[in-house]
Amino acid sequence: MNLDDIVAIDMHIHATVSTRNAPDPVATAFDAAMATYFKEQTTRLTIAETAAYYRARKMLAVIFSVDTERANGQVRIANEEVAEEAAAHPDALIPFASVDPLRGKMGAREVRRLIEEYGVRGFKFHPSAQEFYPNDRAAYAVYEAIAQAGLPAIFHSGQTGVGAGMAGGGGVRLKYSDPMFLDDVAVDFPMMPIVIAHPSFPWQENALAVATHKPQVYIDLSGWSPKYFSPLLVQYANGLLKKKMLFGSDFPALTPERWMADFGQIGIKDEVRPLIMKENAIRLLGLDRHPVHGRYQRLQPPAGADCC
Repeated sequence: MNLDDIVAIDMHIHATVSTRNAPDPVATAFDAAMATYFKEQTTRLTIAETAAYYRARKMLAVIFSVDTERANGQVRIANEEVAEEAAAHPDALIPFASVDPLRGKMGAREVRRLIEEYGVRGFKFHPSAQEFYPNDRAAYAVYEAIAQAGLPAIFHSGQTGVGAGMAGGGGVRLKYSDPMFLDDVAVDFPMMPIVIAHPSFPWQENALAVATHKPQVYIDLSGWSPKYFSPLLVQYANGLLKKKMLFGSDFPALTPERWMADFGQIGIKDEVRPLIMKENAIRLLGLDRHPVHGRYQRLQPPAGADCC
């Protein structure tokens, strides 16, 4: 698919239904709590069904699972399943992976294998669900492997629907997801693009500060309806960070249609909308205008965006 024909690139969607794993009661409980929290309107789809969903809407989507096995005992959807299914649908899906960063050197080996053997295009971390501070040195071996490949890493930030409404929040601690912890990571890994996922309630100003100061740090706007964006977030999206804001839905928690409809009602400048919906992601992901052997090609290591 020619990128000129793509309506948008959704930088943040979840693989939630495996065709290979047996049903997992821990996953079922967390998924039910998440669906209630977000008042989900869409039936959860397999990865192939998700590809058809995005293809019908002329969108590309970055898809991943999250490895929370150590933290909450939930059986993960294997990165290999996500990558293989995405490879069968390269016109709709871009595979990211998730590795527990506290696996250290073994985690780094997994990162390299997933890149070399499965064509993974980036990685997703969820500090609260994975129980780690992003600037914990124990995670640095994993980051180093990602940085060496010049690939981006998405980090959840702020409040989370994971465990919301469950007793004790399902054991999930919000403290790990303050985006200020990513400032250290950005300093120590300047060649690793970092995406701060979601409006970072209650730390929105921290996210804006890090993204403004560190050239390789972006923000994806997933997980919240745009009608709830703070005026400060909209101000930065229109100005200093217009080249570093990314469309993301958090599907299936929110549908891209719901997000885009609400996005159309807030005060984003006309010239900024295409940057957020597609152009910034093309630059971040290094996507060529034409697929190569069924995959999209990285043009060059991503340069830091000019923000100010």
